[in-house]
Amino acid sequence: MVQKANTIEELLNGCPVNQMICDNLIRAWAIINNTKYKKIVCAISGGSDSDVMLDIVWRCDKDNKVDYVWFDTGLEYQATKNHLKYLEERYDITFVKKRPKIPIPASCKNYGEPFMSKITSEFLQRLQRHNFQWEDEDFDTLYKKYPKCQSALQWWCNTNLTDNFNIRRNKYLKEFMIQNNPTFKISNRCCKYAKKDLIHNLLKEEDYDLNIFGVRKTEGGARVRYGNCFDESDKYDNYRPLFWYKNSDKEDYEKAYGIIHSKCYTEYGLKRTGCCGCPYGRDFENELDVIEKYEPKLYKAVTNIFKDSYEYTRKYMEFRKMMDEKERIKQ
Repeated sequence: MVQKANTIEELLNGCPVNQMICDNLIRAWAIINNTKYKKIVCAISGGSDSDVMLDIVWRCDKDNKVDYVWFDTGLEYQATKNHLKYLEERYDITFVKKRPKIPIPASCKNYGEPFMSKITSEFLQRLQRHNFQWEDEDFDTLYKKYPKCQSALQWWCNTNLTDNFNIRRNKYLKEFMIQNNPTFKISNRCCKYAKKDLIHNLLKEEDYDLNIFGVRKTEGGARVRYGNCFDESDKYDNYRPLFWYKNSDKEDYEKAYGIIHSKCYTEYGLKRTGCCGCPYGRDFENELDVIEKYEPKLYKAVTNIFKDSYEYTRKYMEFRKMMDEKERIKQ
């Protein structure tokens, strides 16, 4: 079992020759042991970043103020569940397991399947809600027809200043959808109900004053909207211990402190965990092959839950290839 540190000197004893890690441990110690915080929660996923974060938090939590929580989305690898049991033994802790009121399978059935990305799914959901007909018209024309759908129409018409909020961020997606109108409901609510709502409700109901979670700046994308590793609010503060970690820092930490990851990484060969088979993943086809090989029951579930999204994504990717080839020939 990993031993806690009782002093900052004990914590830094044997710290690897990496200034980032040493500075990070000092910062983590100062924040976690701040007398301002009486009740702290740390969300653990069973992923590789989460493993490093757990080790940091555990070593620094000399007064046992931290509760460790795991959100069971309804689509978790058995390898992840087994790894969580290993972590409980390694650190002598018990994870608080939380399940969503609407698990992913029910959310997809009732509200729609995720497609391409959270942002894309959000705007497509709004368009579908207003019975949009996937028309190739300018914004002003469409806004007259759909006056309560402004932001989604701006995305569809590429009128936003940043392409993060324009459909053209996904090459030829608009052209594809005009020719191939979606026949299934699209939504990003699976993330909302299975993850976001769970942590927000937990923080509210349990009166935690510090929320610790594992996000790294190098991840990029919509998930990383923070500018620093720490922020304060009236209700509770947020701390992201791994925020400044680069891949090299993470590797140094793993070697120095003997971090062992789940079989999702060491045996399955996956680069990410989380909701397995999620259509947002760029490499979801490879992930499906892995799931079919190692966890066939789970494979049957995800190919049923995300069936329409998988098929539509494959069709879109073929369309992109065709359009790229036409462009190449034209040039």
